[in-house]
Amino acid sequence: MSNKTVSLLAASLVLAACGPDNDHTKGDATVDLAAEAQRIAHSSIIVDTHIDLPMRLSLQPADIAEATETGDFDYPRAVSGGLNVPFMSIYTGASLEAEGQSFAAAEALIDIVEEIVADAPDKFAVALSPADVRRQFEAGLISLPMGMENGSPIAGDLDNVRYFYDRGIRYITPAHSLSNHLSDSSYDENRQWQGLSEFGKEVIREMNRLGMMIDVSHLSDAAFWQILDISAAPVIASHSSARHFTPGWERNISDEMIVALAEKGGVVQINFGSMFLAAAAQDYYSAMKTAGEAYLAQHPELSMEFLYKQYPAIYAESAGPFPFATLDTVLDHVDHIVGLVGIDHVGLGSDFEGVGNSLPVGLKDVSAYPNLIEGLLRRGYSEADIKKILGENLLRVWEEVEAYAATTSSST
Repeated sequence: MSNKTVSLLAASLVLAACGPDNDHTKGDATVDLAAEAQRIAHSSIIVDTHIDLPMRLSLQPADIAEATETGDFDYPRAVSGGLNVPFMSIYTGASLEAEGQSFAAAEALIDIVEEIVADAPDKFAVALSPADVRRQFEAGLISLPMGMENGSPIAGDLDNVRYFYDRGIRYITPAHSLSNHLSDSSYDENRQWQGLSEFGKEVIREMNRLGMMIDVSHLSDAAFWQILDISAAPVIASHSSARHFTPGWERNISDEMIVALAEKGGVVQINFGSMFLAAAAQDYYSAMKTAGEAYLAQHPELSMEFLYKQYPAIYAESAGPFPFATLDTVLDHVDHIVGLVGIDHVGLGSDFEGVGNSLPVGLKDVSAYPNLIEGLLRRGYSEADIKKILGENLLRVWEEVEAYAATTSSST
């Protein structure tokens, strides 16, 4: 299914995570960094702005309040990793707009999130604001805020922005893998709007008025720059990484864009997919996708599902195994963004459940955030700065977006 399922092409094997030595010496004192990482993970608000759990559950229902054998997220693993604010992605496939099905698809996924909470109110709660997040953190609940990945469900009606805000949506990614009625997509050669449509610009202003964060992931560069010009509040990249490491790939954001986003107060939430992190993985994925499409053309009896699930093994026989990124590659992206714009403009948007088995060594599911924290400690980040990366930067942006909306008449 569009880029959610084609990401499975990047999964030809799963590598075992190999953790570093647990002890770190400072002078005469030996600090157990693994233990420190666990302590920080379980005493911090950890916000991950992009987890595709609703789509997974729509395809394969499961009780994620208990341990599950598949996927990247369930309650026991989230608790183990310290994850307490996973944004649920309300993702609608790009092709649904032409079919007139985007609105209904979004409604169904929001219903799934509400059912998770209704079935386990002792474990989960919908979060509509940073205040909800902080209150629910103190109560020991996992907050489930929601972001809409693909603005197609707006369906040309500005009132639907308010409708979905009232249903709990707190950010919108205007487009996904195809240009739509709001915006051009980084994945689509059809740049019909040269950025945003006129209606898309109205939607951006309405999101500002309502207190809904604007997400620039997936958009064309032209759309990105227009949003920064239009928005009166900071914006986010909910699940993008630094283009510096994947030169020429528009889906990630460039250094110039990172600087401009930070100057506006925004934050880049780093995607964990190997293709987003390393040029070798991106090159392998692109070559495999091209070869797979040619293979399907030669074998019309096969389905796209074969391409996603079986073809990677066929491709690997000749091309070798998929070159997974590692936890250190993720840390390199953090270092790069911090070096460009400082500690206040970087966070985590893993894309768990959305990038298949392309996840890096050491970050294979939501139990692995302590590994990331330990890596940050080894690189010299302070606990205060780590807490910013884990969630406080994103909460600060969300609060600023709310504060702007409070000054407008349309927010009530």
